[in-house]
Amino acid sequence: MSFQRKSFIVGIVILSFICGAVFTLGGSWALHMYKPTPVLANNPNENKSPAITIGPTTISTTVKEVSPAVVNIETEVVNQNGLQDNPFFNDPFFREFFGSQFDLTPRTEKGLGTGFIIKPDGYILTNEHVIRNAQKIKVKIQGMQTPLDARVIGADEELDLALIKVNPKGALPTLKLGDSDRIQVGDWVIAIGNPYGLDHTVTVGVISAKGRPVNISGKEYKNLLQTDAAINPGNSGGPLLNTGGEVIGINTAVNASAQGIGFAIPSATVKQVLDQLITKGKVVHPYLGVYLQTLDKELADYFGAPGTNGAVIADVTPGSPADSAGLQRGDIILEINKKKIKNSDEVVDLVKKSKVGDKLVMQVFRNGHSSFVTVTVGEKK
Repeated sequence: MSFQRKSFIVGIVILSFICGAVFTLGGSWALHMYKPTPVLANNPNENKSPAITIGPTTISTTVKEVSPAVVNIETEVVNQNGLQDNPFFNDPFFREFFGSQFDLTPRTEKGLGTGFIIKPDGYILTNEHVIRNAQKIKVKIQGMQTPLDARVIGADEELDLALIKVNPKGALPTLKLGDSDRIQVGDWVIAIGNPYGLDHTVTVGVISAKGRPVNISGKEYKNLLQTDAAINPGNSGGPLLNTGGEVIGINTAVNASAQGIGFAIPSATVKQVLDQLITKGKVVHPYLGVYLQTLDKELADYFGAPGTNGAVIADVTPGSPADSAGLQRGDIILEINKKKIKNSDEVVDLVKKSKVGDKLVMQVFRNGHSSFVTVTVGEKK
């Protein structure tokens, strides 16, 4: 997105207009923001910046309340260069001839990230990529001089979620998972993390969009919250909070091609899979094995479909549940379990909400005729 520069004078005019509108509509604005106490000229604290007030509390108050539950995560990953397993490179003649040009010693790399405590006995949520392949995980908790060792309880690469655990001597402060479905575009949010290994850093912004599909560094993220609150390296795994101090997202990605845009995994997604991470150590993903395309007028005319509502099967994975049920390329899904299908996204949502082993009865349009096909939901490997 590009922004056109405006002249300084135009900016002053617009600012004056906005200020006038704010004072004119002060009663309406008060529904969303409390009016700060005026600072008198003879106030000895007149040079101090007033706390920014958002809703029923201040940012500084919220940050003080939640910060003890935000942790710094340090990892060690031993990277094998792959040469030591090759007998050619271990040959004495090779070593004598080339000397130490080929270093076969494994390298240890350190990583940094953020997490937050969700249970007083030491359960911590973070991103999967923060702890991926880590041989050692250390967690720094506010108020403790010595980092605690952590182990991985469960992780899911597709969702980029991980649950780790430390063993504290006493109860730890925790954060509450809020309802990301209730957050609206334009709502204020607070991001807390440990960028570059520093102590807690706080950034503030708004929810820019919801349900964003994003592809970053070859990894595809789905259904993310988008925010303009700065999310820096090391912030990954940290909480994105509403003004009440509830976690409505987990900071997970920065779009390097667009400055000022960050993304977070919605707390609703976390709630759906948290029990699986605790009990199974992984997330079971329902699976059909079809590639879908939303039905439009052009496709409807081509296939002779009765309308433009539905999802076209673009391809079927051999050996998948869809293949076993007899679904074919070019089939149009009109209904699933008596629910009308408008587009491919609705099919995806229904499958995600299903459990492995569930039966999905689909009304399918093929070669000018409708029929019913029952598909048993499988597990994505």
